[in-house]
Amino acid sequence: MSSSSEPARRPKKTPPAPKQALFTKIFHWLNIISLTLMITSGLQIYNANPVFGGRAGWHFPVAVTLGGWLAGGRHWHFAAMWLFSMNLLIYGIYIFITRRWKRRYASSSDIQVLQTGKNPKRKNYAWHRVVYTGIMPVLVLAVASGLAMYKPVQFSWLSALFINWQILRTVHFITVPTVVLFTFAHSLLALKVGQFRLVKSIFT
Repeated sequence: MSSSSEPARRPKKTPPAPKQALFTKIFHWLNIISLTLMITSGLQIYNANPVFGGRAGWHFPVAVTLGGWLAGGRHWHFAAMWLFSMNLLIYGIYIFITRRWKRRYASSSDIQVLQTGKNPKRKNYAWHRVVYTGIMPVLVLAVASGLAMYKPVQFSWLSALFINWQILRTVHFITVPTVVLFTFAHSLLALKVGQFRLVKSIFT
């Protein structure tokens, strides 16, 4: 039987939900919309002439494609590309002006934490920044290879960097699953750092 003099246990208070800037929410929503449009329309373009195996190679189900045919897929893909690219550029300018890049990207201290750190939460933050930093060159590669295929004559110097057309198509195609994997890793690490409250705060 417990003593009446023992202090009553106070219920743990739920931490307040994180607050995100409206600009950050808009950026994430536009990213999801543009990436969905680019991936589904890109699969429509892929089906017209698969990167691997030629015309007899693997084709994606019609249910996950957008555009209905090659030209339709291209129209959707290039329209979404501009939305994605401009959104990325504006957000890049935003985090540069607001100096958010100091908290968003990996530093030597993050590498040190991953090597010798003992605090699991601090390690999750470090992994988050490493993954966030690592996706940047992939996004640049996706946009560059996309532009090289979009305007191969006007951007002939850019196309030449990829040696030939097949390498260019393969590189561009590989950036897609890489970005998808980043999205899952980014979301998983956000859940570990701030639970569902953090992920929800990005979109609501």
